[in-house]
Amino acid sequence: MSRLWDKGEPLDDMILRYTAGEDHWLDERLVAYDVRASIAHATMLHEQRLLSADDLNDIVNGLDELGREHAAGDWEISLADEDVHTALEQRLTERAGEAGKRIHLGRSRNDQVLAALRLYLLDAADNLESAALAVADALDELAGREGDTELPGYTHMQQAMPSSVSLWSAGFAAEIRDDADAIAASRRRISKNPLGSAAGYGVPGLPIDREQTRDALGFDSVHEPVTAVQISRGKAEAGLVFELCVLTQDLGRLAADLLMFYTQEFAYVDLPDSMTTGSSIMPQKRNPDVLELVRGATGTLQGSLVEILGITAKLGSGYQRDTQRLKAPLFRAIDLTLDSCAIMEHLLGGVSFMAENILLDPGIHAAGRANRLVLEEGLSFREAYRRVAQELAGEND
Repeated sequence: MSRLWDKGEPLDDMILRYTAGEDHWLDERLVAYDVRASIAHATMLHEQRLLSADDLNDIVNGLDELGREHAAGDWEISLADEDVHTALEQRLTERAGEAGKRIHLGRSRNDQVLAALRLYLLDAADNLESAALAVADALDELAGREGDTELPGYTHMQQAMPSSVSLWSAGFAAEIRDDADAIAASRRRISKNPLGSAAGYGVPGLPIDREQTRDALGFDSVHEPVTAVQISRGKAEAGLVFELCVLTQDLGRLAADLLMFYTQEFAYVDLPDSMTTGSSIMPQKRNPDVLELVRGATGTLQGSLVEILGITAKLGSGYQRDTQRLKAPLFRAIDLTLDSCAIMEHLLGGVSFMAENILLDPGIHAAGRANRLVLEEGLSFREAYRRVAQELAGEND
């Protein structure tokens, strides 16, 4: 196997296994994006008279075929390939001959991987935004079914003020929609074209057109100057994962409420048996495991964010191989967030509130009573507050 950087010398097997790491299977999700970016790069080379029409045709046809075959499961990236770039170029050269050897002119694996990764992240951000909005919609549907059901509002885990399923659902839905907006805003750092920056210092002597590849791939801007591209590594990733941390935290707080409401002591909500699990020792148990796992997802996301920040925290300028390790925590965070949103959307469709079990403490209307005294008798709020407190103390004697 000849890798993109090979000069004929053999690579120690242990070195290959360690340096390739997880890339050969992590990169499976980047194949379609590397195909797109490679076609855009080859097209630009042709427009700049650096690649013949015949070579371009062979490259485009070969890459299209390889992309379709990979999507169909006909081939996968092996450890010997090292990464998606070698896997594609090696197979392309086997099919297109000399044309396949010409595609790497004017680029490095450094800008190549970043282009594929950013294209993937743009799609991932869209999917994550949609997944969050679907949870918010499911909360709206729950409110539509049972919005009039009264609920106590809690502070300090004590009944505090009257609420309702509608008001409770609307609060979570609003914040999750805000999370979706923040995910969309994270695209600002992602949507910058890195192609043409190569290993961080451009491609001296070649008349490449970075604007052309930007337009072809749909990036919002060209990442300038070329030296900024490698310095930016980890920032777009951390920005997106931070927003996913906030989203999963909101999902976790929603799960925490439902877990409390599902206890026998509260018994505010019911879940279908198909959405709960059993105990291996206690025949009576129905466990809301899925909610506990959603609640626990926050820790995984925070760990992923800290890992991403730590990898790039003290790197110098220019490309550093450390950044290869960004993929695992990034993909882990994206996958878990998508799964958590999907499961919460599904579970909310099965939640039903049991109004007969929801009892409001008589004192829950105390703040409202104090406000009415202010309006009806012109008392200061502090005086009204004391009067209501005294009334309640007398009722409890």
